[in-house]
Amino acid sequence: MPTITQLRASYQSGDLTPSDAIRSLAETIESRDPEIKGYISYDTEAALAEAEKVDLSLPLGGVPIAIKDVINVKGQPCTCGSKYLAENYTAPYDAGVIKKLRAAGAIPFGRANMDEFAMGSSTENSAIQTTRNPWDTSRIPGGSSGGSAAVVAADEAIAALGSDTGGSIRQPAALCGCVGLKPTYGRVSRYGLVAFASSLDQIGPMTQTVEDAALLLQAISGHDSHDSTCIDEPVPDYSSFIGQDIKGLKVGLPKEYFAEGLDSGVKSAVETAIQQLESLGAEPVEISLPHTEYAVATYYIIATAEASTNLARFDGVRYGHRSENAGNLIEQYHHSREEGFGEEVKRRIILGTYVLSSGYYDAYYIQAQKVRTLIRKDFTDAFEKVDLIASPVTPSPAFKIGEKSDDPLAMYLADIYTISANLAGICGISVPCGFTATDDGKQLPIGLQLLGKPFGEGELIKAAHAYEQATDWQKLA
Repeated sequence: MPTITQLRASYQSGDLTPSDAIRSLAETIESRDPEIKGYISYDTEAALAEAEKVDLSLPLGGVPIAIKDVINVKGQPCTCGSKYLAENYTAPYDAGVIKKLRAAGAIPFGRANMDEFAMGSSTENSAIQTTRNPWDTSRIPGGSSGGSAAVVAADEAIAALGSDTGGSIRQPAALCGCVGLKPTYGRVSRYGLVAFASSLDQIGPMTQTVEDAALLLQAISGHDSHDSTCIDEPVPDYSSFIGQDIKGLKVGLPKEYFAEGLDSGVKSAVETAIQQLESLGAEPVEISLPHTEYAVATYYIIATAEASTNLARFDGVRYGHRSENAGNLIEQYHHSREEGFGEEVKRRIILGTYVLSSGYYDAYYIQAQKVRTLIRKDFTDAFEKVDLIASPVTPSPAFKIGEKSDDPLAMYLADIYTISANLAGICGISVPCGFTATDDGKQLPIGLQLLGKPFGEGELIKAAHAYEQATDWQKLA
């Protein structure tokens, strides 16, 4: 599948039209997706209608972009991977990022599968279907943006949008061998993103290359008056960072991220990637993020508390699933939520309600917010010494479908290297950095994570692109 850059060149030369690209994509999806199950739905005719009137002079003119099914696109279903919304909900408006994509000439095409309401790390929590990793279809693609990563990796999409609350862009990108960029909190509008945890959620690009990530980030970034948390900060030309030298760049190596529990194959690939950065002129610096050990507990208090509040709107009254087994309003609330939500969503709502309840709010929620401040300070202190931080994305390669389904804690611990960035609100990127072999000889991708200062996406793109161009991993992936 061509990259965004290649597709745009084909349009300019006249070798291809946007309608040709849509038809080709639809054929690939029809052929490949019954096995991968990356899409919940797609509307070829609607995309072709948009393709006929697109302005090719725009930055993303005629480029089809797959959309994680938690982002509203007017007139299209938005299931959030949940039975609650799968029956009859159609988005009545375009999300802020969709408006920006359309303004740049892009065509939203296809609804990518996900963990229900973005709660999960494997896409096994989807009520619609289980997406499979294109490198080994017996394994998970990661989550919660597993569908977005899988369709890009399986050549079923040019690029995609995902959302990242605790690693949900970077982790599936690493496990599927594509590029995933989580912007700084406030860089991209959350208007029209169905909220999981409002202080953590952020929309970002999932692409084949770092250059494509820069182009897509450029299109969706910027202030939106509909989102009070979207910061009115100037948006640099991210493409200008492509090809820049990284000589003298200080790259921090947090000792807590290379400790016990890290798979040997992942550790070896990431250490080799760091050596490659050093050969390009970067300077490795050992650092400490001392409150890392508290990150998982902190995250699963704050995120579930916010989920409990955000999902209170799903009551069977205004939209979504409404139980037919209710005799009064209270029973309608109870039965609608019991029937509509999956087990993981119920687990997080219950936990979040508990930590917000009288008698426990101070002991859990307030304490977690204090630790969050300490975690953010860890990064602030680290970035006084270094320009970027390098680490693994995941402690292991993609695991087998069903392997951790009965052990939620093991699933939660798989996010150890990604959730701190969300708690701190900083930006991060995953870029392919190697493979590790399974017992049956299959190759599974590994990702290198680079974390940057608030609104430091340009530095991330510069370093990630320099690394990508110095290796063959992106071509192999």
